[in-house]
Amino acid sequence: MASVPIPIQNLTLGGDPLSLDRIRSILVRLEDTIIFSLIERAQFAHNPRAYRRGEFQELKDIGFHGSWLEWFLKETETFHAKARRYTSPDEYPFTDPAELPPPILKPHPHPPILYPNKINMNASILSFYVQSIVPRITRQATLALSALKRASGITGDAEFEDDGNYGSAAFVDLEVLQAISKRVHYGKFVSESKFRDDPAAFIPHIQSRNRDALAALITKPEVEKKLLQRLRKKANLYALNFTPDGEPVDDSALRKIDVDGVVELYEHYIIPLTKEVEVDYLLVRLDGMSKEEIDALASKQKKQ
Repeated sequence: MASVPIPIQNLTLGGDPLSLDRIRSILVRLEDTIIFSLIERAQFAHNPRAYRRGEFQELKDIGFHGSWLEWFLKETETFHAKARRYTSPDEYPFTDPAELPPPILKPHPHPPILYPNKINMNASILSFYVQSIVPRITRQATLALSALKRASGITGDAEFEDDGNYGSAAFVDLEVLQAISKRVHYGKFVSESKFRDDPAAFIPHIQSRNRDALAALITKPEVEKKLLQRLRKKANLYALNFTPDGEPVDDSALRKIDVDGVVELYEHYIIPLTKEVEVDYLLVRLDGMSKEEIDALASKQKKQ
């Protein structure tokens, strides 16, 4: 009888959640999720109004003074919090946890995986997404919108305002943000795995607060190079349109997404921010431990 593969993102179905092979598999699958979500967001214009605070009178009327996207995140994450999403060690809300309700369900017995920490990069992720990612990936749709407006006699700044698809765009924004957040915060799993493998290599640099030395221990340039090569191949493929017969239409003008933009997102933001998470996590890895506990860790032999 053929064996059934374990869903790698399910932390309760057996297998070592800190296996580097398992972590890599999750990160590779998240590449697909991020690319496909960006492709969906690229269908709509920039819609900058949805990202500016205080733009919607309807929200101010109900006492909310943030942006449309911030309201959408809070409403969605309120429901997710009730369903105990953020009790999982790989899920982090964009909304201040203090503003979210407690879970309705009893706590799920997740195995102890990560060392206690309060690292949450979502504020940085949200800012970069709004300021840099959205304008770039929506450029084609925004230009198409401006052409339609000019044909209707609308010119100047009004050409580029928005297409009014606030709900549809925010729904996809949510998917992109959650996927990027999970990818970035999985750096904690990478750091914990490597720390457990050879704690003696990390402890002196944690104690001396040497960020550069810690970063050197967890960084593999050849792995990053292969990641970016794989990502470009995937983005090139997923960006293609196909004829009714299933033949690819290899026309750069008809591509669904800016492939260079996807690669640059990873190269210049997701990878560096993940490294920050990895180092920040390591810097708190010894917090609250006694000297005897730290010495016992330092005396452990590196796993073969």
